[in-house]
Amino acid sequence: MSLPAGGPKRWSLKDTYGFIASFCEAQAQAQARVTNSHAARRSRDLQTSVRQFHRQPHVQCRLKRPAQQVTRTTASPIEPQPSSSSAQITRRVFHTYFVTHLPSSSLHPDSQTPPGPHHNLPRSAAAPHSTGSGAAPVTPPHLPSTRDLTVVRIPLRSAKHHFGATDARGSRPYNEDTNQAGTIDIPAFAKRTPISLVRSAMKKSGEGTSADSPYGDPQIFYFGVFDGHGGTQCSHFLRDELHGYIEEAAAEFGLKSSLRGRSSAKIASNPKDNAPVPLIPDDEAGGRRKLENLEMKGSDEAQAQADIPQISKQGAVNEQEHAKTVRGDPPVPAKVCENRALELQKELVSEYKSTIGGYFRRFNPAYFNTSTTSKAAPSDKPIGVEAILTYAFLRADLDFVTAQAQKPDPDDPYVSDSAVNTDEILGKPHHLPPSKHEIGGRTRFKGGSTASVALISTPTPAPFWHPAASSTLLVGHVGDTRVLLCETATGLAKPLTWDHRPNSPGESHRLRRFATSFITDSFGEERIQGLANTRAFGDMGSKRLGVSAEPEITRVEMWPAQYSFLVLVSDGVSGTLTDQEIVDITKEAKTPEQASRDVVAFATEVSDDGDNATCLVVRLGGWERRSEGGLGSLGTKEIRDYRRDEALNPRRARR
Repeated sequence: MSLPAGGPKRWSLKDTYGFIASFCEAQAQAQARVTNSHAARRSRDLQTSVRQFHRQPHVQCRLKRPAQQVTRTTASPIEPQPSSSSAQITRRVFHTYFVTHLPSSSLHPDSQTPPGPHHNLPRSAAAPHSTGSGAAPVTPPHLPSTRDLTVVRIPLRSAKHHFGATDARGSRPYNEDTNQAGTIDIPAFAKRTPISLVRSAMKKSGEGTSADSPYGDPQIFYFGVFDGHGGTQCSHFLRDELHGYIEEAAAEFGLKSSLRGRSSAKIASNPKDNAPVPLIPDDEAGGRRKLENLEMKGSDEAQAQADIPQISKQGAVNEQEHAKTVRGDPPVPAKVCENRALELQKELVSEYKSTIGGYFRRFNPAYFNTSTTSKAAPSDKPIGVEAILTYAFLRADLDFVTAQAQKPDPDDPYVSDSAVNTDEILGKPHHLPPSKHEIGGRTRFKGGSTASVALISTPTPAPFWHPAASSTLLVGHVGDTRVLLCETATGLAKPLTWDHRPNSPGESHRLRRFATSFITDSFGEERIQGLANTRAFGDMGSKRLGVSAEPEITRVEMWPAQYSFLVLVSDGVSGTLTDQEIVDITKEAKTPEQASRDVVAFATEVSDDGDNATCLVVRLGGWERRSEGGLGSLGTKEIRDYRRDEALNPRRARR
């Protein structure tokens, strides 16, 4: 480029603006090229990152989606097996929302409704209804005989009248608690109801009915609370991955819906069942009748069963031990690929023996059938959803521990941790989680987390919070987090979990063979290797001593309006308040969202140690009559007022 003839040209403001414009244009073109290359790379990675289930070359999962169901974005399916060209596995995605059917007119009211009669009869045959002309009209005159239903996605955390979740860090520097809520893509495990009841529930649903899952079943709701210790890596891992492990385990076991039978094809082929479902008021649907027919218990009967702490003469609160847990219903055999399920169970137990050793060399989970003798019949331990949930918990724990063992120890980079046989796993790629993301950070994490998970499955499209709906609740528990039910008739707290502590008789007997002794801290609590919990995820330094993630599982068949609400809390709440206090605080709130805030606020206010506090409240069928049974919310009113007065007392710290 040659310079123009003549003297040097002075640099003007116009030249400055031109230079800036040229520079910005060049930068934009360079950024566009980089963005396009990254987008192409992500597209290629997405096509190749569809989840391949480990050791599962032949699992078949046939999904039939109803025509009315909302379209979901899914990844490209896994290639079908040559033996079955129609077999197809789609990528499973956890949703933080639920899908429901609502009347289209309630979402988009049509203000330009054409005048005239809403029928196809000639005008000469149309006549107004009179009392002597027979039965009353089926629908109001301003509505057609059938109303179009629209599929709506509602974020679960925004549905404050159905669900609430609150957490607080207390006086700790950061919050190690996490929680999760949404819908999980697994086949239904609810107790199957008679066909007549299913049809009546579908045609007499008093509110928007639940949309079907990809399996054609009502959606499965998932709630979880995770209490981390030593850091947040393990609790965050469980929050993001545990539901994926459950979905993956259900697919590997070949789980089929409990609502499918021989007559399902006949029912689906009936053209009358495909007709639009008319909406009938809740009073006619049976929900109001179920609530009114509940036999409420008196205050005297509830007082005898309630565990309410008393105040001693010295002004101290005599804390009550947690009430005994509810005796759950026995496991129900599920429709699974039995041979494949037994093989997976034995492989996982063998992997625990060879990788961790110690306590796990004679490890035999409660819901597993790992016997190698021919005399043991597979029917001795029927394979159900409980076995799938146990497999998911143990698989997630083993993946987390082996992933941490491969990372450098920040405290001592030269000496390996003796709690894990690192010679067998270092350099060996661990099984990646369902999301294919790396587990943890760059250095070894030696902490862990406790967990409580609740799954709710309904046999009909009526949601589980409807007063006329029955449902099945499945709870998996590890550690000292807590799950409670409130019985509508008595107003009493019904705990579904118990703390896995060294002073528990069952846990003490399980661990005495491997732990030389338990130590007692300055607060009088027994500990094993410095841990207060005998079951937890992570905690790789104590795995060989028996600190496992094998869950205690409870199945509860919930009948219409039998329970008012479900509560999941961390030990920051249950360690400060009794079960009945938590339930009574929830009764006084107008919505589950307000209840969760009130429970956490009160527990944080009266707590001595200021631990992290988390509370999840889930509405059930008897919510509207939650304060009528037994003592209502007044049973623990006195002790709660005393706790608050003590917390506000300026001389409290001097005692």
